[in-house]
Amino acid sequence: MILRRILRLSTLFHSAVSVHVRRNIGLSAIVFNKTKELDPVQKLFLDKIREYNTKSKQAGGPVDAGPDFQKDMNESLARLQRAYGEGDLTKFPEFKFEEPKFEETTK
Repeated sequence: MILRRILRLSTLFHSAVSVHVRRNIGLSAIVFNKTKELDPVQKLFLDKIREYNTKSKQAGGPVDAGPDFQKDMNESLARLQRAYGEGDLTKFPEFKFEEPKFEETTK
């Protein structure tokens, strides 16, 4: 009986330790990849993403969007407002949940 409990605890301990070790190995691999030099293609990809990010912050919206894009965007917003009602469709909706009111009843 005691031997079974010890074996059961040892298997639980083993599984917990193995999960912990796997997570640490995975994390150390990510950290190692960040410290070493990137592949030239990866570096180019990251540079383009950073460049687009700075351009979009300067433009305040989509980069290199012409009048066709703005026209399509306005038409889509108008169609959605007709379908779903008024309101600002460019913002994420705010949800307000109220606590339910429960009534106590006597049995």
